[in-house]
Amino acid sequence: MKALSQFVLVSSLVLSQFSFADTATTALQQAVQNPARTEANKVRDQYRHPVETLAFFGVTPQSTVVEIAPGAGWYTEILAPLLAKEGKYYAAHFPANSTSEYATRNLKAFKEKLAADDAYSQVVITEFSPLPNQQVAPANSADVVLTFRNLHNWYMQKGEQGMLDAFASFYAALKPDAVLGVVEHRLPEDKKSADWLKSGYFPQSLAVELAQKAGFVLEESSEINANPKDTADHPGGVWTLPPTLSQKEQDKDKYLAIGESDRMTLKFRKPAAK
Repeated sequence: MKALSQFVLVSSLVLSQFSFADTATTALQQAVQNPARTEANKVRDQYRHPVETLAFFGVTPQSTVVEIAPGAGWYTEILAPLLAKEGKYYAAHFPANSTSEYATRNLKAFKEKLAADDAYSQVVITEFSPLPNQQVAPANSADVVLTFRNLHNWYMQKGEQGMLDAFASFYAALKPDAVLGVVEHRLPEDKKSADWLKSGYFPQSLAVELAQKAGFVLEESSEINANPKDTADHPGGVWTLPPTLSQKEQDKDKYLAIGESDRMTLKFRKPAAK
């Protein structure tokens, strides 16, 4: 009887875990289909795989999530409705006192987007830049910190130290045993010796190295956002490909056929408290 009771208990726990995972996936699917999303952003789902990506990082409706540099709000359209009732969503955007016209313009547009739809009423805007002592959310509060296609920007601005400062701010915001999710344009390792810095691509090995220096542990990588058609060798760097299409009409069909960039998808974890 004891063995049977243990079997029933283990079976119940397994079924419970599967049920929770199914419920979380359903919630993610509903968030991706929500009416707040623009048609232009929905078109990119085929390249960005939001359901699979957020599931891989362990995002649920109950999560406290910090998105670093949300830009125009592509993922905001998904995360804000997903987390509105039971979770919390911090959007760590450009600093309000930035002297960059680009940053000021983008932050203004983001705030206007949020103000225009009640779907974003629970979003908390914080600030981020790749500098020391940035508080993207209250210390030890986040279940997941997410950054999408940003590493190359920080590295171009501030080099390795900027990256380490950025990772340190994520580490501070995360609870022990919580997740840092990174998606970034992936530079083939054999191109590291070339002039890659301005290409918009980033070496996966360097991303892992710097995150580990900041205290994170690489738990898993995924090919969810891989694109084997992308050679990472284009005249205008990653911006040659859609959605930017920096070469305009020149070889447009060729780049559309390639699609968006090949991307690494890395799941890091802040070690549990001892």
